[in-house]
Amino acid sequence: MENKKRTSRIASIDILRGLVMLIMLVDHVREHFFTHHQVVDPMVIEETSSGLFFTRFLAHLCAPIFVFLTGLSVWLYSNPKDKPPRSATSFLLKRGFFLILLEVTLINFSWSASYSTLYLQVIWAIGICMICLAFLSKLPRIWIGVLGFIIVFGHNLLTPITFNNTELGYNLWTILHDRGYLAINGFIDIRISYPVLPWIGVILLGYFTGPLYHHHIIAAKRQKILVFLGLSTLTLLLILRGWNIYGETLPWEAQNSILKSVMSFLNYTKYPPSLNFLLFTLGIAFLLLSYFERINGRLSQILKVYGSAPMFFYIIHLYTLLVFHAILIFTINKGKVIQVSYVYQLWLISIVLSVLLYFPTKRFSNFKRLSKSKLIKYI
Repeated sequence: MENKKRTSRIASIDILRGLVMLIMLVDHVREHFFTHHQVVDPMVIEETSSGLFFTRFLAHLCAPIFVFLTGLSVWLYSNPKDKPPRSATSFLLKRGFFLILLEVTLINFSWSASYSTLYLQVIWAIGICMICLAFLSKLPRIWIGVLGFIIVFGHNLLTPITFNNTELGYNLWTILHDRGYLAINGFIDIRISYPVLPWIGVILLGYFTGPLYHHHIIAAKRQKILVFLGLSTLTLLLILRGWNIYGETLPWEAQNSILKSVMSFLNYTKYPPSLNFLLFTLGIAFLLLSYFERINGRLSQILKVYGSAPMFFYIIHLYTLLVFHAILIFTINKGKVIQVSYVYQLWLISIVLSVLLYFPTKRFSNFKRLSKSKLIKYI
C-alpha cells in the first residue's frame, strides 16, 4: 500500500511538470509565429487582445512551478525512502553547471540558429538556483524556509534600486534583479533575461515544502495541506492586489468592461517575478498538486510522460520549432518570416506538435529509466 502511495506522489509531480511543459510549448509557438503581436512585461491591456493576453498569462505558470518543483525534488533526493538522508551538494552543483552549459550552447542556438546574442533565460536561472541551493541546503531547513520567504515577499522592496551600466554594481544587480545586457557591442552580446534573485527564493520554498512528500505523510493529509496552502496564497493575493497594497509595481484599475478589469487585475510583472505573480502561480501549483494526486486517468498518464523527461522535451521542442519554422519560411513563404493571424492557430500548431513530440519523449523517458548512464540521467 505504501509503495502505491509513493508512486502516486511522484506521479503527481510529473503530471504537473508535464502540464506546464505543454503550456510552455504554446508560448514558444507564439514566439515563433506571432512576432507581429509582441507582448511586453507587464502587458499593455489596451493593445493586447483577450485571447493573446490569456494565452501569454497562462504561460506565467511555467517557470515558477518548474523552479518550485525543482526545489521539492531536491528534498526528495536528499531524503530517499527507507535510506538515510544524503547530501545534495554534489548533485546540485553538477546539475546546476550542466544546465548553464546547456543554456549557453544547445538552447541558445535553438532560438535563432545563431550566437549573435547570448540570452540567459530560464534554464540559466534554474542552474544558478541549484548552485545556490547546493550551499544553502546545508542550513537547517527552517532557515532555508525563512530565507525563501524573505526573498519572495521582500524583493519587491528592491525595485527602486537601479544602476546604470557605468556603475560598479550594475553587472551584479543585472544578474540578481534587473534585466539588461552584461556585454554589448563586443564579440558577443550577453543579455540577462531572467534575473535570478526571486527564483532563488522560489527554489528554497520548494525545498522547504519537501517534507509534505515524506513517506510518513498520508496522502489525504498532504492533499488537505496543499489545498489550504493554495487557497491561503490566493486569498493573500486578493487582499494585496485587490487594494493595490504591495507586491506589484503596476497597480490594477477598473476598466470599461469586466473582462478588461480582470485582465488588469491579472497583469503581473514576470521579469523579475513580482510577489503577486508568484502568489498566483504558486497558489495554483498547490491546488494542482493536490488535484493530480487524486486522479489516474488517460490524460494524467499522457501528461506524466511529458513531465518524466522535461529536459529532453524542452530541447527537442525548441529544435523542432526552429526546423519547422525554417522549412515553412523557405518553402511556402519564399524567405519571408511566416506568421499566423489568429491566436487559435497558435493552439492548433501546439496541439499538432505536442502529439508529434509525445512519442519520442515517451521513448526517451523509458530509455532514461532503464539507462545507467549519468549523462542520460541529467537529461
